[in-house]
Amino acid sequence: MTRAVDLIVIGAGPAGANAALAAARTGLSVTLLDEQPTAGGQVWRAPWPGLMRPARSVEDEEGNLLRTRLAESTVDLRFGRRIWSITDRFRVDAIGPDGNEGISAPRLIAALGAHERVVPFPGWTLPGVVGLAAATVLLKSHSVVPGQRVVVAGCGPLLAAVAAGIIKLGGDVAAVADLSGPGDWLSLTPNFATRPYLLAQGIGWASKLVTKQIPIYFRHAVRRAEGNGCVERVVLGPVDSHAAGVKRGEITLEADALCVGHGLVPGAEVTKLLRARHVYDRLRGGWIPEVDAVGRSSVAGLFAIGDGAGIRGAKPAQIAGELAGLAAAHDAGAIAPGDFARMAKPLQARLRGLGPFSRAAARLMAVRPEQVAGIPLETVVCRCEDVTRGEIEAAYEAGACEMNQLKHFTRCGMGPCQGRMCGDIAAELLAQHVGDREAVGYWTGRPPLRPVGFDDLIGTFSYSDIPIPNPAPL
Repeated sequence: MTRAVDLIVIGAGPAGANAALAAARTGLSVTLLDEQPTAGGQVWRAPWPGLMRPARSVEDEEGNLLRTRLAESTVDLRFGRRIWSITDRFRVDAIGPDGNEGISAPRLIAALGAHERVVPFPGWTLPGVVGLAAATVLLKSHSVVPGQRVVVAGCGPLLAAVAAGIIKLGGDVAAVADLSGPGDWLSLTPNFATRPYLLAQGIGWASKLVTKQIPIYFRHAVRRAEGNGCVERVVLGPVDSHAAGVKRGEITLEADALCVGHGLVPGAEVTKLLRARHVYDRLRGGWIPEVDAVGRSSVAGLFAIGDGAGIRGAKPAQIAGELAGLAAAHDAGAIAPGDFARMAKPLQARLRGLGPFSRAAARLMAVRPEQVAGIPLETVVCRCEDVTRGEIEAAYEAGACEMNQLKHFTRCGMGPCQGRMCGDIAAELLAQHVGDREAVGYWTGRPPLRPVGFDDLIGTFSYSDIPIPNPAPL
């Protein structure tokens, strides 16, 4: 049984939730789906039920307000749904508590957020190595530190946020290693100053590190993680202004955990699956759907918003979500053109005003080709299928010049994550031979979007329930 509504929104973070709320206010029937048990996304993630955080933050308050607004709205909330298939005009299939559910609508808003990028290094598959974004889940949702003695490494604002979060929960931060230098941060201060609250928040995180006398190694990267079955040591080494390794002294730190991340990659699986046009933008995370000023993609009725349409952060995602929700209502005839233009204009102005901060943060998190070029040949790139950099190089030598050929030659990207963790780095490695990221492209989107079990799809039945056709006449 497929339920029909006016609008389906996928993703209940700042973008998707606000899109659903805006559209529902105009009278549209809206269904909001998310795999998590409640709304908020990564930034406004709710604590695990029954778990109290040590102290409330502005993000907690914003997340609670969003969840209250959704609960009081007419939006059909479907949490705990794993979406595995989306077909044209738009049927969405998801596994929920009662098995497979089908929902259809003439309009679909994709707000899948982003997933983190980790540039591989020897030992990154050891237990105890955790992504920066995954570490924030432990800290925000579960109030759990990743380890007893933690090294935090990578690039971008999440470095200080994760380190400060570990300290707040009583953890021990052995060191912070930043690919960027002090000058890189200082040169972007005017951009960061356009959002005083976030600038003050970042200064507060940095002050905690200074107060606790945490060593901060600027222009350093993880060379390798070592240990017998789990992380026991983290070896850092200096890099140049392009993040390429420099042959100077290494620093070895005793640690039982390493939180590491090198920016974010847009979650554009839905728009790729539905064959929307995409463009490559290094400063916005990679391949992003081509959209207009209110989020409409090249596929009629399909919108893409939030970090899944290019990394910009929570506040821009929130505004973009409201814009897309109103645009979907306008396209459905629920808002007159003049009213829509009047409502959209101030939102678009606010979105432009947030651009300088977003671009500064994105610049710090953009993938560095020189860092990728330094991955050792024996290092695993695709964790699901154990594909090393050397195997990717061999595939190129054998004739693989674009991403679908690489998948065919190596199985890279064919595991449970469907290339979300390895795709960006594998493409960067291939592009360093072919010439650019546009030439190597991206993996063709195919269902299932997320891995699902056959038992979830077929439900409970006995052989007597299987219809047997009559024998064919002779």
